[in-house]
Amino acid sequence: MPTPPGPNDHSDRDSDPAFRLHRGGKVEVVSSVPLETREDLSLAYTPGVARICTAIEHEPDLAYDYTWKGRTVAVVTDGTAVLGLGDIGPLASLPVMEGKALLFKQFGGIDAVPICLAVTDVDELIETVVRLAPGFGGINLEDISAPRCFEVERRLQERLDIPVFHDDQHGTAIVVLAALRNAARLTGRSLADLRVVVSGAGAAGIAVSKMILEAGIGDLAIADSKGMIHQGREDLNEQKQAFAEISNTGGHRGTFVEALQDADVLIGLSSGTIPPEAVATMAPDSIVFAMANPDPEVHPDVAHANGACVVATGRSDFPNQINNVLAFPGVFRGAMAVRATRVTEGMKLAASEALAAVVGDDLAPDLVIPSVFDTRVAPAVADAVAAAARAEGVARL
Repeated sequence: MPTPPGPNDHSDRDSDPAFRLHRGGKVEVVSSVPLETREDLSLAYTPGVARICTAIEHEPDLAYDYTWKGRTVAVVTDGTAVLGLGDIGPLASLPVMEGKALLFKQFGGIDAVPICLAVTDVDELIETVVRLAPGFGGINLEDISAPRCFEVERRLQERLDIPVFHDDQHGTAIVVLAALRNAARLTGRSLADLRVVVSGAGAAGIAVSKMILEAGIGDLAIADSKGMIHQGREDLNEQKQAFAEISNTGGHRGTFVEALQDADVLIGLSSGTIPPEAVATMAPDSIVFAMANPDPEVHPDVAHANGACVVATGRSDFPNQINNVLAFPGVFRGAMAVRATRVTEGMKLAASEALAAVVGDDLAPDLVIPSVFDTRVAPAVADAVAAAARAEGVARL
């Protein structure tokens, strides 16, 4: 990967295609109605707009029909955990949030507004989003550091009656579970047959692990930078302690590498590396999801050479890309279509099942998850999410 131009390399930026693409930003606001005559102006703005305001004042749900609320999401970050760059702040995070808005529009037909907040205190962050929320039909939280992100999402959903979705957690979990379902099917196993070891106990690691357990996985143990998480450890935060109580039934207390022996599945959600010999100790027809970016925890060729049957990464230049864009556009499209008040666990599981089903009879070691450009994905996920929302009683339509 070429080294990006430095802060003073002005001439090099003109030759860098990434800089050229980003010049002027990646998204814009355009008018959806004509504004060419005095009559147009009188309808779009004063005096005509006053009738719409008065109607919404007396019947608030009309905002979904007569403003952008029903099709627009706020993409909110505080810039504390951006990609693999870390805490780079709200201004530097803006290109990523613009990119997220672009993906919402391209893959889900949903308008999205990047909102980068210069606040990191949890209470202030929550209060700020609550005050912004009336203008949007959903809140997509992005790149907020763990463990703060868990509390931020939970408290926002308690206060708001629109979907609040932390994509780093749940988008990743939906896609991983879908790929895992198909990998198990390909190797002639069920989820209940699998023993999973997860490397990484941040936002994505915890969310993926919870969802896999809810889906009925046989056993799962998760490791952080200090080793396996188990009930005997005294250095666990609230989230990890809660997870220790529902996982690791095999009682693994050593290193991550030791726990991999005879495991069926390795899920990498950290920036660490995994030695090839550790993959070789896994069960036959092992499944390896090495999702660190830009460098997977173990290279796919190395994983295959050491016995892995199915390998997935987070990169687009290898087969089986685990990419959140397979989930979040459809999730919001389905939830907002029925004006859901939240995204439930059942809706996430339904999204994952629908995503896995898109692969169908094309299932192969290099195709356990659809391409991000498969046009069937967002509609399938949206339909499943909408149906689940109605079944769980959180839909208003």
